[in-house]
Amino acid sequence: MAPGKRPETQKTPEVVVRPRSKRNRNPRELEPEAKKLCVKGPERMGCPEAGFIENRSSNTGSSRRFDSGCLWAGLSSLRVPPLCSSIVRALHQHKLGTAAWPSLQQGLQQSFLNSLASYRIFQKAAPFDRRATSLAWHPTHPSTLAVGSKGGDILLWNFGIKDKPTFIKGIGAGGSITGLKFNPLNTNQFFTSSMEGTTRLQDFKGNTLRVFASSDTCNVWFCSLDISVKSRLVVTGDNVGHVILLNMDGRELWNLRMHKKKVTHVALNPCCDWLLATASVDQTVKIWDLRQVRGKSSFLHSLPHRHPVNAAHFSPDGAQLLTTDQKSEIRVYSACRWDCPPSLIPHPHRHFQHLTPIKASWHPRYNLIVVGRYPDPNFKSCSPHELRTIDVFDGSSGKIMYQLYDPESSGIMSLNEFNPMGDTLASVMGYHILVWSPEDAGTQK
Repeated sequence: MAPGKRPETQKTPEVVVRPRSKRNRNPRELEPEAKKLCVKGPERMGCPEAGFIENRSSNTGSSRRFDSGCLWAGLSSLRVPPLCSSIVRALHQHKLGTAAWPSLQQGLQQSFLNSLASYRIFQKAAPFDRRATSLAWHPTHPSTLAVGSKGGDILLWNFGIKDKPTFIKGIGAGGSITGLKFNPLNTNQFFTSSMEGTTRLQDFKGNTLRVFASSDTCNVWFCSLDISVKSRLVVTGDNVGHVILLNMDGRELWNLRMHKKKVTHVALNPCCDWLLATASVDQTVKIWDLRQVRGKSSFLHSLPHRHPVNAAHFSPDGAQLLTTDQKSEIRVYSACRWDCPPSLIPHPHRHFQHLTPIKASWHPRYNLIVVGRYPDPNFKSCSPHELRTIDVFDGSSGKIMYQLYDPESSGIMSLNEFNPMGDTLASVMGYHILVWSPEDAGTQK
């Protein structure tokens, strides 16, 4: 299918700045409204400690399993030093040589977790007539993001200025944007993969600059993409299990069927960009060495899951791999020892046909995992009136550290990603785009 001419861009007037109000409170303040969710301590939930580790066998062997089903377990007993005291003390001890760098990092991470209590939704947009399906932060402008929709529309939004965002109109039905990445070599451009049957490079005016892959049939479309600046590579996966590797000039290096079913996610390791992870609904995540790919059986490791997999993200330092299935499990693998059992974090985020698949993501600076919650009555430790929160987990211990919630935006947050600075969070909730920031910073913005 030859790519059609992209529609002209237009401005959207539907972005609204949502004033802060006293109703924007964190989940702890909403306990009375949630009725039976009111919990004074971990014991009330029948869970002695959040982050309880249990040995449990799985299809990958004995794994570390973290019981995070208790919504508020452990949070009420969390005791941390004052913000400035912990940072100053940690910096001073590090300078004197009495504190190692990991200790300093832990202090900074804890200070960040303390700051989450002040996070509020300070801007909100609803520009699409179909649900949002993809999200990407600009790599150098921390207040600029791009969001794609099921209808192929793309919003380029700099919420730090009062100008209206740029709105690129899609083709409507069948044009869903499945992958979105800014071009690091020219940040006025971005890559997209779509159900329209193409993976392409576009500019901010909506012009197609290069088509990297085209299926030429309505039965095959592209579901994911990633890029490597260092190696000048583009990788994209389709709905029948193929993965295509190309260079930045558009020349195809190879096109192989690496999975039996849809490739939902492809990710290149940020430190070793020859290392590729591919996730699929065939219930596997596979690790590949791009220098040694010879066929579908040339993977380095195959990581079986109990359910289809929505995403596989390398951590910012490349040392860990985070996977999200379509049911109730988040996994953290060690990139240096793939054969070791992963850390398993039970978490309700079941798949629904008309819901953008929930994908967990890493914080860009700390070892923290961010994921939206879709309460499931069949999930262990589910409680009545459970809130649809954004959950923040410690990537090392698997403990739930904080939950963000706004009563005026109580839908399911399918996608949640922090900007490169790590101080602003963007969320996708159905048709809506939400921007979270500390209350004082939101006022300044």
